[in-house]
Amino acid sequence: MQSTDELFDRIAHDLRVSGLSIQAIDKNAPALQALTQRLALFSDGDFATAGIGRQTEHTQNSEIRRDKIHWLDSSDPLEETFLSYMDGLKNHLNSQLFMGLFSYECHFAHYEPGAFYKKHVDAFKGNTNRVLSTVLYLNQDWQSEYGGELALYDTHDHELLTQKVTPHFGTLVTFLSDEFPHEVLPATQPRYSIAGWFRVNSSVNGQVDPPR
Repeated sequence: MQSTDELFDRIAHDLRVSGLSIQAIDKNAPALQALTQRLALFSDGDFATAGIGRQTEHTQNSEIRRDKIHWLDSSDPLEETFLSYMDGLKNHLNSQLFMGLFSYECHFAHYEPGAFYKKHVDAFKGNTNRVLSTVLYLNQDWQSEYGGELALYDTHDHELLTQKVTPHFGTLVTFLSDEFPHEVLPATQPRYSIAGWFRVNSSVNGQVDPPR
């Protein structure tokens, strides 16, 4: 069983080499167990239909994405356990890669059977302070025949599929936000994950740019 530092070292190495890391968090890690406990406490009303864009540009488009989300907040102790874990990853990556990561935001994502998120990038070069994306899967006993993979495309040829990631419990995907087009494929079973983004600090007068 690898330690947290060993896991973070592997993620840093992968990002340095290719800008993409696919690793597994130990299933008994407190952060992963906390998310499992938190997920069990949710009801359908705790999730809101996800949209596209921010503030005045925020819209809902079921032809592009059909997931439902719940933003994590440090006021909930179970959610804080995971947020603290990712703060540790932020500090580690800053020390190893000098990325200048400043903050992290994330939400639970619930994909009902048949739901999807069409191909997109999480950031456009020069237009946002999201620099590193993460996806952590929370699906116990997921079978490959259920589908629901994360499809990753080539950084230069956006039509070239390079990898599919099965949403097994504890799988953590980390990648440069403006480099990898990706999509979430439909599944036959309900699917849960944490989608998150590390940001650099481009705030003015104490206001994070852009706000959520």
